[in-house]
Amino acid sequence: MPDPVRVSRYQKSPEIGPRILFFSGGTALNKMSQVLKLYTHNSIHMVTPFDSGGSSATLRKAFAMPSIGDLRSRLMALADDTITGHPEVYRLFTHRFPRDKSKQELLSQLSAIHKGNDPLIRAVSNPMRRLIRNQLGYFCEAMPKSFDLRGASIGNLILAGGYINNHHHLDPIIFLFSQLVNVLGMVRATVNSDLHLAADLEDGSRIIGQHRLTGKEKPELTSPIKKLFLSKQRGRFEPAQVEIRKKIRRLIGQAELICYPPGSFYSSLIANLLPKGVGSAIAANDCPKIYVPNLGNDPEQLGMTMDDSLQTLLDYLHADAPADCTDQQLLNFVLIDTKNGKYPGTLSPELLKKLGIQLIDTQLVSKHSAPYYDARLLVTALLSLT
Repeated sequence: MPDPVRVSRYQKSPEIGPRILFFSGGTALNKMSQVLKLYTHNSIHMVTPFDSGGSSATLRKAFAMPSIGDLRSRLMALADDTITGHPEVYRLFTHRFPRDKSKQELLSQLSAIHKGNDPLIRAVSNPMRRLIRNQLGYFCEAMPKSFDLRGASIGNLILAGGYINNHHHLDPIIFLFSQLVNVLGMVRATVNSDLHLAADLEDGSRIIGQHRLTGKEKPELTSPIKKLFLSKQRGRFEPAQVEIRKKIRRLIGQAELICYPPGSFYSSLIANLLPKGVGSAIAANDCPKIYVPNLGNDPEQLGMTMDDSLQTLLDYLHADAPADCTDQQLLNFVLIDTKNGKYPGTLSPELLKKLGIQLIDTQLVSKHSAPYYDARLLVTALLSLT
């Protein structure tokens, strides 16, 4: 570990690289994704659409839609950033409106982009320019007068327009987006539903909204999370159940390695496991499954030991898996770097033995990446397990 022969083979022919599937959200995997695309163009990224903070929250409130910010972010991380990948489209999709301009100035720039007059859109050649302007046009037509464009990502607005244009379905516009910037992998929302995260805490309270869990936009939790749910509403708790589509089940079934990666433990990882069908699809695939724990302290893992995190992950997976499903059908390896990484405690050898899970302890943190994982070391370790 790593396997230099296997890694070298993938680097020479990334177009036939392995189908590694990640359950994630947020931006934690973006650096890793930028490295991953050098070795495989077949990675699969299931991204949670339940984000309720930042500019995604503005779009969700205006159009009653799933969150698309994390989807756009992952698409951009996997985009071909060479000259063959249409860098002018990449620049447009990653552009954000300034926060220090007046409402009228922002509306004027949006109109100029839509009409094809702004330098950002003029740099894009047809037919791509017409496709982009068409999707943006649906957003402009539906945009509420009170919509705040400050800090808004053009890419998010184009995705939102495509969502509206495609009868409130994300897949068609994600596919188009992927083609326009030549995404070297596959990105999909786990579900296509306008839902929110809700959590019961150990102190008996309940909070609703992903933005209240992460400790970024709101103060960090002062009581550990007891249970995570889905809610139809952000303003009040209304229990929700949703099932993954057949195409998502097929993608999980086609994976050659399934990774539960680092990132916000509940709002990025566990959130992806809540929809019905995820656990059973994972159990039905006999490929290796690997968990990469968070380094440092994740505010969402307040009061949790490493053993607690491992057992919690398995509990949520088992909740949707068949009754006779074994732990080994859901998780086989835990990948860590105890020499260079700082973790909130250690994993119990007794628990690992009881669960039948193998610990792989190898270098994943370098001097220049500390205290975080080194993207290249993590990628090559994962590739070595395929």
